[in-house]
Amino acid sequence: MRESQFVKRNTDKWQAIEQNPSRNPDELTERFVELTDDLSYARTFYPDSNVTRYLNGLTAQMHRGLMQNRRDDRSRFITFWQYELPLLFRQSQRLLAVSAGIFLIACVLGWVSAAHDNTFVRLILGDQYVNMTLENIRKGDPLGVYNSSDQATMFVQITLNNIYVAFRTFIFGLFASFGTIAMLFYNGVMLGSFQYFFYERGLLLDSVLKIWVHGTLEISAIVIAGCAGLTVGNSLLFPGTFSRLDSFKRGIRQGLKIAVGLVPIFIAAGFLESFITRLTLPPLVSGSIILISAAFIIWYFIIYPIHLNRKVQP
Repeated sequence: MRESQFVKRNTDKWQAIEQNPSRNPDELTERFVELTDDLSYARTFYPDSNVTRYLNGLTAQMHRGLMQNRRDDRSRFITFWQYELPLLFRQSQRLLAVSAGIFLIACVLGWVSAAHDNTFVRLILGDQYVNMTLENIRKGDPLGVYNSSDQATMFVQITLNNIYVAFRTFIFGLFASFGTIAMLFYNGVMLGSFQYFFYERGLLLDSVLKIWVHGTLEISAIVIAGCAGLTVGNSLLFPGTFSRLDSFKRGIRQGLKIAVGLVPIFIAAGFLESFITRLTLPPLVSGSIILISAAFIIWYFIIYPIHLNRKVQP
């Protein structure tokens, strides 16, 4: 069957499922079975088609509806973290890869620029920060900035600032993704030049073992916030089978859920930066925290969504 015939034959059914959602568990189950059959057919004969991506998203949405109608004691909060957010990330993993790619390229450019221009680090990080860090290096405490304020105050300030940066990265996606790309690029250049600053002084390993204790979660969350912003921007640029307005509404909902899902990550990163990073930890302990943080990010945002999606699909 040609793709156009397949779409024409099933469009009314798909629109009914999407525009008139049912709360009846039996009807939801019946619709879900029909939809997964259509998705299996589309994946077999039109694997790279827009209709396949559309059906994949609609199936995930139906699955969330089934989860919400299960008669158990799980709250909406638990359902969101256990099912809804991971399935949403399965749909967004291409944009997550794009966000990570932009950030890594910017890091490399920041590193190379700092290596070839002695004034670049001051331009990016500011004279005050550079002078303070140089003074700390002379005192034998290159990362003494993390000991400069009260722990509780530092925790609140850092956490709120990180959440602000994440939501700004998400909101800038309204500018057809360009605002989000600019935010990712700026933060990547800043990180690259920052790390070169310590490398130039023979302190790269010290800085990694200190900064990435909290930075693993913090930087990962910024990249994921970039994914949220790109989701919004791409919904405007590439509406697919939806009208541009409907696509934009879907993009806003999806991007906002991703951004909200990052709040606990930033709270954990703020706690580590305020209470743990300032400590003089053995390299084994610092490395373990970094590896555990990285493993969690990879598992929850990449591996678990793929595994969950396979359980949803026949």
